[in-house]
Amino acid sequence: MSSPPQFPPASTRVQATAETEKAQADTTAAAAGGLEASLLQLIQNHQHSSLKLREQTERAKRYSVRHAERVSDLLTDALNGGVQESYVIEKRIELEIRTLAATIAKFMKQTDQWLATSHAINTAVKVPLLSSSLIFSIPSLTK
Repeated sequence: MSSPPQFPPASTRVQATAETEKAQADTTAAAAGGLEASLLQLIQNHQHSSLKLREQTERAKRYSVRHAERVSDLLTDALNGGVQESYVIEKRIELEIRTLAATIAKFMKQTDQWLATSHAINTAVKVPLLSSSLIFSIPSLTK
């Protein structure tokens, strides 16, 4: 990070006050420059890590959206398959209902014909029986 401030090498002679102040100013400037450079480096590192994090977040978001769409498509396909199968079964049932209705109508007509025929036969059979029973029931006619 920051390096310790650089001190001028020790010398055996005593420096003048102006030279000492100038050296201290240079040292302070170097230390301030190092601190400034460190702060700039920290800011750059922070920006870089923020950018990486933002890119990772965007990638994860795109991945999630893509997979959510895929799940939605699969669910829609499964549902549509069931609906389509139900529609085919419904049409088949409607066809069977129409066929059964036609068969029922045919059998009803046949039944009505059989009832009319049996009624006619019963009527035809009852008339001779009725007349013969009348003859046997009247005693004067039988003698």
